[in-house]
Amino acid sequence: MTAPVTGDATIAAAVRASLDRAVTAEPGVPGAVAGVTTDRETVCVETAGVRSIDGDEPMPADATFAIFSTTKAITATCLLQLHQDGALDLQAPAKEYLPAIGELQVITGFDDGGQPILRRPASDVTVHQLLTHTAGFGYDFFDETYARLTAEHGVPSVVSATMASLTTPLLFDPGSRWQYGSNMDWAGLVVEAVTGRRLGEVMAERIFAPLGMTDTSFDPDPARRARLATMHQRRRPDAPLSAAPHVTPPADPEVHMGGHGLVSTVGDYLKFIRMWLADGAADSGEQVLDPATVAMAAQNQLGDLKITALRGVIPALSNDAEFFPGMPKSWAYSFMVNDEPAPTGRPAGALAWAGLANLFYWIDRENRIGGYWASQILPFADAAAVTGYLDFETAVYQALAG
Repeated sequence: MTAPVTGDATIAAAVRASLDRAVTAEPGVPGAVAGVTTDRETVCVETAGVRSIDGDEPMPADATFAIFSTTKAITATCLLQLHQDGALDLQAPAKEYLPAIGELQVITGFDDGGQPILRRPASDVTVHQLLTHTAGFGYDFFDETYARLTAEHGVPSVVSATMASLTTPLLFDPGSRWQYGSNMDWAGLVVEAVTGRRLGEVMAERIFAPLGMTDTSFDPDPARRARLATMHQRRRPDAPLSAAPHVTPPADPEVHMGGHGLVSTVGDYLKFIRMWLADGAADSGEQVLDPATVAMAAQNQLGDLKITALRGVIPALSNDAEFFPGMPKSWAYSFMVNDEPAPTGRPAGALAWAGLANLFYWIDRENRIGGYWASQILPFADAAAVTGYLDFETAVYQALAG
């Protein structure tokens, strides 16, 4: 497969058409931005629809988005940099860098009074387990136990970006299974402990500056906040969307949440994807990651474990979700890996993930192409948004195939 060049008209037209289908479908999305990059350059950034369903302002190409869990791969890149520098051992207990994580216990249930029953974990949480979601953490919108801690014990949601939201018990002994959760928020705190700096400062110096990601941060300035795409909510799967402009990223967050806290643009995130396609190199030639580190991190890191479907337990935040149901999927540092070719055209071994407000990306290192699709819609796995993203990815591969 031949990678396209900047301004490739076939790719751009295919992306525009897919976005037009997404915003005109019933049900559809109010607006979205999508873009494609190769290992050399951005091919296109296209838009469709409006920034808010309550207005008629077109969705701008430089709209900023709360990117939620697509933050995770950027945090993982920080840990990989520290690892290749010799400052961090991925197999070491995380408490060697961050003692607080060593104080957490495993929850085994609730007593007759509704209080958590806790025990010591059988082993320490390692940095590797944080990167692979095998440490034992969950999310309240994907786990009944965590949802009960939120509802009955006042544990704040992770979207509050507070330390109180992270000091939750483990759901199982570290390393015993895969479960998606707040692992990468803790991983971000490990970065801070090793460097003595806030996570956003480390990212700004070591990732955003060399890649030219000028619109990405944990606390965007007023000009970038003014470009935020409006959040939308679908109350029921068959209901129309309503605008939720009050749902915005917290200003000056207590914790730079390495699992979900960044605000960015599609254009900026394509630069990050391009670095992974280019064996760790920025456009300038500077190595953000060493090629050997990229090759290692892009491999399955779960052994024989497989990732599982995500079952939504808070309907306002997530539906049930699974990429390519029935297909085996693994986890790298820190991406989903489809172990078999995907129906979109994505080959086996490609990297991908998503964000809670229905943002999606993929990184195909075999064909040196990747893309990012951004909307601001809750709950996660909204049918219209998922259909729009998969159509976008499929359209790109069809255009590449000619």
